[in-house]
Amino acid sequence: MTPELQTALHSWSPPIGVNVAIVLSFFIYIRGWLRIRRTGADALPASSLAAFACGMFALWLAIGSPLEALDDSSLFAHMVQHLLLMLAAPPLILLGAPALPFLHGLPSWFVRVPLGTFLRSRAAQKFGEFITEPLFCWLAAIVVMIGWHVPAAFELALRSDGWHEIEHACFFLTSILFWWPVVQPWPSVPRWPRWTMPLYLLLGMIAGSAVSAYMVFSETVLYLSYQQATRIFPLSPIDDQAAAGGLMWFAMTIAFLVPAVVIMIRYLSPARPRAAAHRVAATSLRAS
Repeated sequence: MTPELQTALHSWSPPIGVNVAIVLSFFIYIRGWLRIRRTGADALPASSLAAFACGMFALWLAIGSPLEALDDSSLFAHMVQHLLLMLAAPPLILLGAPALPFLHGLPSWFVRVPLGTFLRSRAAQKFGEFITEPLFCWLAAIVVMIGWHVPAAFELALRSDGWHEIEHACFFLTSILFWWPVVQPWPSVPRWPRWTMPLYLLLGMIAGSAVSAYMVFSETVLYLSYQQATRIFPLSPIDDQAAAGGLMWFAMTIAFLVPAVVIMIRYLSPARPRAAAHRVAATSLRAS
């Protein structure tokens, strides 16, 4: 470990608010998951719990771990943060089907009155329909991904802690939207035919490849702050940038291509009943 890396890690302090929010969210999920399992419902297998736990761990690695201490000094480390927020945490959290455990894990008075009233309102339902439209989900995520990697925007986030937090929130929230039509967690319903999802993912992969190729093949340092930053890894600024772009290229190719192939294989396979678990979940929720 280099002295510069040791100094960066020693200067880091855990973000208390972020860590409390992550732990509290996981506690609520666990509470709801256990309550559902006690009813005998099989709508949420152990794999859902494992996926949600891994998703929350990926979220913690991105914004609550010592990795955050390195993002001002290394574009490669910063890119790891972005990829965790875009490609790891969102799909894993959605694979955990968090809506049902949260409804069972939160206090019943809160679910029945303020939250229930809000979710039943026409405005909330129309807004939910709008933001989960696949075209909006795709455009929001791609615009945010490209926009925040524009040098001026990226430099703004590097200079300001507030804008840095907004940047990370944008990546995470729009990626939740991006993966929503792909994962289709309960209680969502497909808005587009399932065969369109591989194309949806492949187009996202192309957009991500364009951004990463720009970083890999650029002959100049795109983000000047890294040219002046203390080097914590034995890489020049231009090599650090190329490594970050290469990591982004590889990770996005795998993260988009693998589920596209899986979805297509399942689509072409003989149909199997898929609604039984959702019916059990709905029955369990009404009974609680």
